[in-house]
Amino acid sequence: MHIHIVGICGTFMGGLALIAREMGHKVTGSDHNIYPPMSTQLEEQGIGLFAEYAAANLDLKPDIVIIGNALSRGNVEVEAVLNRGLAYTSGARWLYEAVLKDRWVLAVSGTHGKTTTTSMLAWILEKNNTRPGFLIGGIPTNFGISARLGRTPFFVIEADEYDTAFFDKRSKFLHYRPRTLVINNLEYDHADIFPDLASIQRQFHHLVRMVPGNGSIVVPDCEEAIDDMLRMGCWTEIEKTAIATPVKDNGSAWTVRLNSADGSDFDVLRHGRFEGRVCWELTGRHNVMNAISAIAAASHAAIGVADSVAALCGFSGVKRRMEVRAQVAGVTLYDDFAHHPTAIATTLQGLRAKVGGHERIIVVLEPRSNTMRLGIHEKTLANSLASADYAIIYQPDNLGWNVAGLAEQAPNICVMDSIDGIVVHLAGEACRAGDHLVFMSNGGFAGIHGRVEAALRR
Repeated sequence: MHIHIVGICGTFMGGLALIAREMGHKVTGSDHNIYPPMSTQLEEQGIGLFAEYAAANLDLKPDIVIIGNALSRGNVEVEAVLNRGLAYTSGARWLYEAVLKDRWVLAVSGTHGKTTTTSMLAWILEKNNTRPGFLIGGIPTNFGISARLGRTPFFVIEADEYDTAFFDKRSKFLHYRPRTLVINNLEYDHADIFPDLASIQRQFHHLVRMVPGNGSIVVPDCEEAIDDMLRMGCWTEIEKTAIATPVKDNGSAWTVRLNSADGSDFDVLRHGRFEGRVCWELTGRHNVMNAISAIAAASHAAIGVADSVAALCGFSGVKRRMEVRAQVAGVTLYDDFAHHPTAIATTLQGLRAKVGGHERIIVVLEPRSNTMRLGIHEKTLANSLASADYAIIYQPDNLGWNVAGLAEQAPNICVMDSIDGIVVHLAGEACRAGDHLVFMSNGGFAGIHGRVEAALRR
């Protein structure tokens, strides 16, 4: 079968392409925003890419077209699919019908941490000889690919609440029908499709309704938005996770006891009993919570806690999640995907705990997500950068609001409207030996990482 994917370079759609190829299908795809690491991964797998949307991309007469949720009516290739009467579907529906309907699905959902937690869970299963299938919205460095079909009943998936397609406005994760469900957290996001938090909670509750009674739902303790959603009705056992305080244990089934402030060393306890110690490369309390959620989910799939702990000690992270890109002239350059104020804040807090107060943290942020572009986070973005000594926020011409006001809210923030200007500024006067330079964007950011690295080397 020839499958053509419109919007193939999105992390989800790119993963579908890998799975379809592994199943023996011929796969082609098109996109207008092709950049690494997804483009590199697809090319390495021999998947043909069209760099622009065009009706001519369909001249090979594919058997079915999978249309990504970033595409809408008016797109030239979408219109050609409809006009020619070609068979088409959404990525989520194709995945369920072709792969998931006969599998034990372990789904990781929530506003933040989905990619990392899904990667941890897949790695735990992998290290314990289950050979799971997986589809992840990033590339775990332990695997080097974002998706694979797998050889056992287990399939681990990053479960996104964004809508499915222009012809199916339900959240994507409603197609997955998980047996094991992780909900990391729940905040307002995706302002382009959700009017308020309540509408997001409703979609999550639809997902909760699908988890069978003998399944498992893993959630953090004392998350008001999640607790409110679960009070709408729940028919599945809830496993709660928490970081224990020095004063008391809050009674959650799964708790973590920190041995280091930066989260690089912690103990895992189940019902108050010590089960193992994780020492790893990652930092931040958010990653500690991601880890305990992955351990709890793996336990539902009959993986022993000690075995999960041993696997996580060898977990090396995900590309574009505080990925060290280079070290030049004493400056460490990181690439990070964070694009919501909560994720920005927790990521920087983890780095601060690691490097201490004597080494500077410089952030370069591109407000690129749909929610960020609408200005929804205008009142909270400045505070999210509090752990940085210096933050540069890029103001593109087509942003829907004026970022300049953020510089008035915090003395560590400056606003610049030129990528070239930022490169010159960083290489010329802003950076010095010992600095940690963090680029934050959920896109390619015009290749600024490599440009700054090259300028520093010069």
